[in-house]
Amino acid sequence: MTSTIRTHAWEELVTSALLGTDRRTPPADVLSPGQDAPVALLDAAALHTVRRRAGLRAAPAGPLPEPAPHDDRRALPEPARRRLAQLLADRAAPTGSGGRRGTAPDLTELLPQWLATANEHGYRAPASALPALLDAARARTDLRPLALRFAGPRGLWLARLNADWKFALRGAPGGSTLPTPDDADAVRRRWEEGLFAERVALLGAVRAHDPAAALALLSATWPTERAEDRLMFLDSLRTGLTDADEPFLEQALSDRSRNVRATAAELLSALPHSALAARMAARASTCVGLDRTDGTARIAVEAPHECDAAMQRDGVVPAPPSGRGERSWWLGQLVEAAPLSTWPQRLGGRTAEEIVSLPVADDWGDELQAAWCRAAVRQRDPEWSRALLGAPAAPPSTGPATSSLAERAKLLATLPEDERAEWVAAFISAHGLSEAFQLLGVCAVPWAGALGRAVVDALDIARDGGSYPWSFSGVMGLAERCLDPAEAARLELLTAIPDETEGASPGAGGYWSEAFQRLVSTLRLRATMRRELTSGAPGVLGSPGGAG
Repeated sequence: MTSTIRTHAWEELVTSALLGTDRRTPPADVLSPGQDAPVALLDAAALHTVRRRAGLRAAPAGPLPEPAPHDDRRALPEPARRRLAQLLADRAAPTGSGGRRGTAPDLTELLPQWLATANEHGYRAPASALPALLDAARARTDLRPLALRFAGPRGLWLARLNADWKFALRGAPGGSTLPTPDDADAVRRRWEEGLFAERVALLGAVRAHDPAAALALLSATWPTERAEDRLMFLDSLRTGLTDADEPFLEQALSDRSRNVRATAAELLSALPHSALAARMAARASTCVGLDRTDGTARIAVEAPHECDAAMQRDGVVPAPPSGRGERSWWLGQLVEAAPLSTWPQRLGGRTAEEIVSLPVADDWGDELQAAWCRAAVRQRDPEWSRALLGAPAAPPSTGPATSSLAERAKLLATLPEDERAEWVAAFISAHGLSEAFQLLGVCAVPWAGALGRAVVDALDIARDGGSYPWSFSGVMGLAERCLDPAEAARLELLTAIPDETEGASPGAGGYWSEAFQRLVSTLRLRATMRRELTSGAPGVLGSPGGAG
């Protein structure tokens, strides 16, 4: 009875508060003689609040969570531990006023490098850092693989206790709850019973460990999978793709889903000895040949006149995008899917460099060479990539195959790291930095000496030209992350404010000085971070010049 009265009184108080005491007088037992109604209402609400809270019965205690699993990786050195706390605390720090970054390093951009180095040397995350680490991974999807690997099994244990961190439970690389790839029974159970995201991650892990086992796993359930799931699963076969995958992929060419068929055809065309590659080579050879009618060797092209059912089954898309002719669209797909080894034999025994230099009749040159570029990227063929890139000093508009920087970046990615860096360094020396951003993005970190020097020299030239550094902010940001820290001493000279030359942008010298100061301080911090992580690590030389 008392509980009912108290509940009723609370509801009366709430009603009076919502309507206002001048429209709804508080209950009579609330008002004292001479007391203002609003004050009396608030006093009564405070009293009832305490009474309601004190009257709650304690709920039964819930079960305790399972203890956190053991992580047998090495503990961080104390300096590295403090550095991690600083990096995580700074990730949400505001930028300088007016959009200027100042001279201090951007710690947010250094966190991925720090995590990569910590993972490389087998350190475990401190327990106290796990909440901030998971928050950082939640905010930045690009950070998740590194952060979750570093967090390890204890990070996943903690993620189960907070709904905000449930992303970490979706098959995180390097520390997931997935069974180990060599535990066949557990893998089979998870494959049959797991959630879709878990199955995708599981298939990728097994594929990296044992490609044949992953293919057998996929084959067992393939007919019962949904089309969108089949597409995702098929994409995992890119890892470790070999001729052993051909029978399965050949069957997938008859799949009900057009996207699945197209992906299967793309994978088969990356296998130069596959039956599909041979069929595409035969088709492409009928379209492209050598013409000597006027005494000069040139390439003659006769594009397909139809896209028959067999071509469509092999992945040729019949309908061109808007603005493309049908025949040129079909031709490009045939040449792209044909093995590049087709062309020396077809075109008089010439090398790739000689072939791309041949004139092409009837304005088919751009279409043909664009298809060869796609083929070189798909087949990871460095010889053809070199030929199609041409000399780095040549103007991009007059190169042998493509003036597209995005296409050039893809071709560069097929070359060995050292050669890639040399080519980009020569390109920058000849053309400056304005067109080099995409090319720098495919170079290994830290940049090789010649490449780093080319970037610094080009920045120095831009500074002397009197332009604002904002035009080069993208390259400057890359340099902060990718230059070898050994370049810091050489850059020290550029931190001084230069004399303002005639025609220079007002105040540009001061901005350049600030940008170079930030670059130098960032490089030195990277070297320090590397030493903090590698000092005492088994078999590691803590050389600043090796900081990445």
